[in-house]
Amino acid sequence: MNKETIESAILALVEQRGAGKSICPSEAARAVWPEEWQKRMREVRGVAIGMARKGEISILRKGKPVDPDDFKGVYRLSLPVTPDAPPEADG
Repeated sequence: MNKETIESAILALVEQRGAGKSICPSEAARAVWPEEWQKRMREVRGVAIGMARKGEISILRKGKPVDPDDFKGVYRLSLPVTPDAPPEADG
């Protein structure tokens, strides 16, 4: 799969979930690779970082946006978070 396919899956999922909500990156991996999504999580992370750098999505840790170039651990993806947006509600 190419980068555009992963980007499309991420955008479709975060838009479907809506503002103030987030998705697990595994949801995007499952959408693109239903059978081998676990092996592809690194690719999803890389694409998500690129999208966050461009302002297309936000990467969240504990419900707060993080620097896409400096985060570790469990993360979620959402529509871009603006300063006046309500706090993240998981799900």
